[in-house]
Amino acid sequence: MTAPNLLHELLDHIAAIQGDTALLSTTELHQWPVEDVAALKKHKLLQKTCPATSVECVKCEEACIKKVYSDPAPSGETQLFIVCDQQNDVNRIEIPANRLEQWKSSGSYFANLTTELLGLRQSPPNHTSNERWEIGLLKGKKHSSHITLEKGNTLQLSLAGHSIVLSDVLTLEGGNFTIDKKILIRFVDNPLSGGGDAESAEQRRERIKKRIDELKTQGVKAFLKTVAEEEGISTSRIKQLIQDNKPPLKKETPYW
Repeated sequence: MTAPNLLHELLDHIAAIQGDTALLSTTELHQWPVEDVAALKKHKLLQKTCPATSVECVKCEEACIKKVYSDPAPSGETQLFIVCDQQNDVNRIEIPANRLEQWKSSGSYFANLTTELLGLRQSPPNHTSNERWEIGLLKGKKHSSHITLEKGNTLQLSLAGHSIVLSDVLTLEGGNFTIDKKILIRFVDNPLSGGGDAESAEQRRERIKKRIDELKTQGVKAFLKTVAEEEGISTSRIKQLIQDNKPPLKKETPYW
């Protein structure tokens, strides 16, 4: 399998699952180029997780998924096995420990990598969705736009009303990742009419408030100016955005 196909397969796998985390066995990883798997691990796109508690039995064509049991062996080591109830001549089948090794990958991992490759400051998360991750604010020559990574048929970037499949701009070659920033900036400077990144006014307000609180905690005095520069708007506009704009509560008139 080549690196582009590997990326396509992994991103499609993440998009197809329920939830955020995709699990892959060491056996599956052995089918991929060693150099590319090493790159995925280096950039924390593949992270080791807890061993599997069930495996596929390979003794017959049924390929049943069986629970893994363990017993202490005479040597003192733990012996792992499954029990087959499909064949008369087969019962207990020993399982090597490396067959239970698992690795996890996630859209959030690729969001972090994209933020890093673009040299952006990642926005604080404003929700707990497993289908949309914040990348950050990308500045072009004329405009700025927030970028998000979203689940579709595969993982895709959304910015300035445009969408592009992540693997169309993300490249793995020679064990290194690169991203085509020029294409994304072209999208930023040519926004689609009425397009956006699906961030609501309330979500934006809360995100900016969190960023201001973060800067205050860090002791940054010019926090409004800093956020305004990050957002590509004026300080006065930042002040307007963080106002709750909620009508004051009416005082109830007593009946006595």
